[in-house]
Amino acid sequence: MHISGLYIYPIKGCRGIAVDTAAVHDIGLEHDRRFMVVDENNRFVSQREHPAMARIGVTQTATGWALNRVDLPTLRWDPTPYGAESHVQIWKDTVAVVDQGAEVAAWFSNALGTRCRLVGFAPGARRLVDQTFAIAADDAVSFADGYASLLVTEASLADLNTRTKEPVPMDRFRPNIVVSGSLAWEEDTWRTVTVGSVDMVAVKKCARCLVTTTDQQSGERFVEPLHTLAVFRHIGHGLIFGQNMIHVGRGTIRIGDVITVS
Repeated sequence: MHISGLYIYPIKGCRGIAVDTAAVHDIGLEHDRRFMVVDENNRFVSQREHPAMARIGVTQTATGWALNRVDLPTLRWDPTPYGAESHVQIWKDTVAVVDQGAEVAAWFSNALGTRCRLVGFAPGARRLVDQTFAIAADDAVSFADGYASLLVTEASLADLNTRTKEPVPMDRFRPNIVVSGSLAWEEDTWRTVTVGSVDMVAVKKCARCLVTTTDQQSGERFVEPLHTLAVFRHIGHGLIFGQNMIHVGRGTIRIGDVITVS
């Protein structure tokens, strides 16, 4: 088995970026979900309530990022760890953040049709994972929903698409690591995934939400894949596709890297 795809999502909820290599940090792949849009109540915003976020592309520049949507001017934005600090809510967590400024706030407010702002982690801020599934007490995560990375397999998607009326692309699941060469749904049984010297531990099967029904180019909503997952992948309290990972090791992983599992 090997890695066939790597993806990062610099701003939570916005369009992902395919990369050839990724540095593995404790809180996630490098640059993955390090920034987040929040509303006027300082609560996180995602594609669940704003599917139009899928239309917002994020590309890297020499000093930061560029935000683009086909019907809006491109905005170049250089992140800052300095500025107005506040606390925001993401699920049950309260996190110290730094506001990224009025210009990028205005751009997102226009793009989403509601007043909102962009924030990044404040210096020294740390968000712990759910301790029910933690490997160590200090296991932490970025602004991802709950864990350092999401691993999925091509075989499971292929099996799912034999059951749906229309095939669903992989980007609907917003994975970080895509694996080729496994059996369908084999990842359900994995515990430790090793890539070179980097170990990652599968701690919780990923229950899927409304975001998977959102076309990641147009923002349009459909019924799949949740309609079909509900038929044969209702496991425990959710519709399951993929594994949530905690990163034990550090290093760099690449497309084509062989993986071993236990």
